[in-house]
Amino acid sequence: MTRPVGAWRLQLRAGDAVELPEFLRIARAIAEDARSGRLAPGARLPGSRELADTLGVHRNTVLAAYRELSVEGFLETARGRGTFIASALPEVKAKRWLPASSQRPTRARLAARPGFDFPSTPAAIPFSPLPPRTLALYGGLPDTRLLPHDALARAYRRALRGRVDLLGYGDPQGELRLREALAQMLRVTRGLSVRADDLLITRGSQMALALLGRVLIRPGDRVAVEAYGYQPAWRALSEQQGVQRVPIAVDAEGLVVSELAAAHAERPVRAVYVTPHHQYPTTVTMSAARRMELLALARRERFAVIEDDYDHEFHYDGRPVLPLASADDGGNVAYVGTLSKSVAPGLRVGYLVAPEPVRKAALAARFDLDRQGDRVSEHALAELIEDGELQRHLWRTRRVYHARRDHFVRALREQLGHQLTFETPQGGMALWVRAARSLPIGAWHAEAARRGVLFQPGQLFRYDGRETQYARLGYAALDEGEQSTAIARLGEAAAALAGR
Repeated sequence: MTRPVGAWRLQLRAGDAVELPEFLRIARAIAEDARSGRLAPGARLPGSRELADTLGVHRNTVLAAYRELSVEGFLETARGRGTFIASALPEVKAKRWLPASSQRPTRARLAARPGFDFPSTPAAIPFSPLPPRTLALYGGLPDTRLLPHDALARAYRRALRGRVDLLGYGDPQGELRLREALAQMLRVTRGLSVRADDLLITRGSQMALALLGRVLIRPGDRVAVEAYGYQPAWRALSEQQGVQRVPIAVDAEGLVVSELAAAHAERPVRAVYVTPHHQYPTTVTMSAARRMELLALARRERFAVIEDDYDHEFHYDGRPVLPLASADDGGNVAYVGTLSKSVAPGLRVGYLVAPEPVRKAALAARFDLDRQGDRVSEHALAELIEDGELQRHLWRTRRVYHARRDHFVRALREQLGHQLTFETPQGGMALWVRAARSLPIGAWHAEAARRGVLFQPGQLFRYDGRETQYARLGYAALDEGEQSTAIARLGEAAAALAGR
């Protein structure tokens, strides 16, 4: 497949080698760009007349350069289609006019400070598209096929049709229309006493966490995190030099607050990051007693509680538990939410509710980092909320996910009940399962991937990164037929391991 340069006018760095004939200078520039990767293999070059016009030379000069490059193996010509950078560049030693600088540097001169390693496996941070015929049991992924696509498209069209100014600069705090709509939602469904001015709209909850890390956490501080948890959040909150993360155990009632108190007594913590509604990744809901204990400890010891309420909308058994922020009378809680699960992760819309000094500092940090959000998307989402479309979508998807959870639980117990144990979660979008010792999670994960099923081993969520017999299996993004296929493949993978 070819990769055309497109409608852009190709610019060349012909250098200052005035001793060379002009056609060789052009040839050298194209070869150098091919070697450096600026012109990718298969890239289509402009026609000779077009390039001659761009460079201000005679067409014969460009033709001579192209002939020279063809002889050297840098170009391929297809009759009626054009001239292309060769799919495989020549390995032979280049002519004297091709400088050594055309090679990519073997070692970078610039270096970043340590601590910014991007995950190398898709299971750590799920990406799409997936390989063909692959089913992903990634926890936390919604099924975007359920979106009211027509309504969303209409909202975008209306936002663009009447408001050309939305393509210009706006309020870095977020569009007022969306903040008002979200504030009403939070008052009604989360018990938060907030107004539009109390919200900061961000590009997803991850940005909100990164902003809190910048404005709350100082070099040398200690930040408590759940020992099983969300590593990108940990990194976002501890990007300052010298910040120490302190893992706190999680049990059937959520974060073990007594262990947090002991860690704080040993040396004060600046903040604690928690996911109390559906603990990530174990799905446990923090008990009422633990919630009151945590808020009292934070109020007494004056540390921050960073509450990540990432999937509040999806609770199936009983009433959803109100956030910690709804009972915060000490001004200690910074509340982070997102529309990634309820709408779509690709829209990148989250929000932060925090005490005024923290919110204003986060606003200043956001302005320096990103200036503002996507104004068109924010207006479109505000319309969906105002019209009740988002509420209807959530009602529909909650029913669908509830049914998918029940089907997934039944099918998993039928197929692998003798090897997996787990509790049915009250809500959320995933199961937290424990495998028998006869089914090593690492080997099972690898064998399942070979059979076209991906899931997340518990090792990815464990603070110390050690292997564990736990795994997170997401069910929301797959319909019941896809779930059955995925679970059958998991069973085949487990049987293959048992037969070795």
